[in-house]
Amino acid sequence: MATEKRITSDLPIPPGEYLAEVLESKGMFQAELARRIGRPIQAINEIVKGAKAITPATALQFERALGVPAQIWTGLESRYQLIKARLEEKRQLEKESAYLEATPYKQLAELNCVKKDADKEQKVRELHRFYGVSSLANLPGIKVCGESFRWGGIRMREASNFALAAWIRCAELRAAEVPMEAFDKRKLRRSLGDIRALCAKEPGKERGKERGAIAGASLPELRKILARCGVALILLPHFPRTRARAVTFWTKPDRAVLVLGVEERHPDLDWPELLHGIGHLVLHGKKTFIDGGKVARSSAQEEKEEKEADDFARYALRTERS
Repeated sequence: MATEKRITSDLPIPPGEYLAEVLESKGMFQAELARRIGRPIQAINEIVKGAKAITPATALQFERALGVPAQIWTGLESRYQLIKARLEEKRQLEKESAYLEATPYKQLAELNCVKKDADKEQKVRELHRFYGVSSLANLPGIKVCGESFRWGGIRMREASNFALAAWIRCAELRAAEVPMEAFDKRKLRRSLGDIRALCAKEPGKERGKERGAIAGASLPELRKILARCGVALILLPHFPRTRARAVTFWTKPDRAVLVLGVEERHPDLDWPELLHGIGHLVLHGKKTFIDGGKVARSSAQEEKEEKEADDFARYALRTERS
């Protein structure tokens, strides 16, 4: 009965307590048990105190010496270790709830990336599942999401690393559902004329430049063109404090993703930003680029790469399809 109580208890009760009860019921001292199984008395004492685990080999020895089946001992030990781990996890979840303020949970819920109705602990669990990590503290080390921490930390104090990481991760998950061919740089270059044909020019002013928009009706065809070239085009509404307009990254060596931010009320895209992203994919290999407009660059190399992407976009806009 005492065994069953410990198996179903939610308290982390070490199996050594049951061992002490069994020894008492048999009128046996720890030293006697140690002699019967050929183990040091210190090992038995540590098991009783919960300082030493009962291994399968020890469980078999206890079965032979005490008549209690080995699976009872291993079950008690497994239950004890699991409850301890659960309690530690609960403490960790409580600690990680401090990250919730920096994470756009509401926006992720609206996109059905996480559950809407959840308490703090459930929200952290949902974010673990969404990001694919065991702890939110591990995010800076993730290949794609980790770029957001480097980018935001260097360039914009008001940006949220966690918000940008969420934006990128959401795009990564959506891109995984896009059927596409292997990335082909030459095919992508040859497709620029077809892409331009889908762009409807609209005069406007944005930093003194002509602005163009890709009409919503053309987006399906644009996605097909890019997918044939190995690029998944993902459109996402801006999250608060992401401070990014576009991101290009790679999920596999032959699978690229181009993410463009859109406004909910004005979902059309401007094609200079689109072609700028394509420029990165064509010119700069398997790297991640986060475009946030006129922000500080961390190196001369980044300045050079951004200028090359801008030049690529301007050239593509001027060149007629041959």
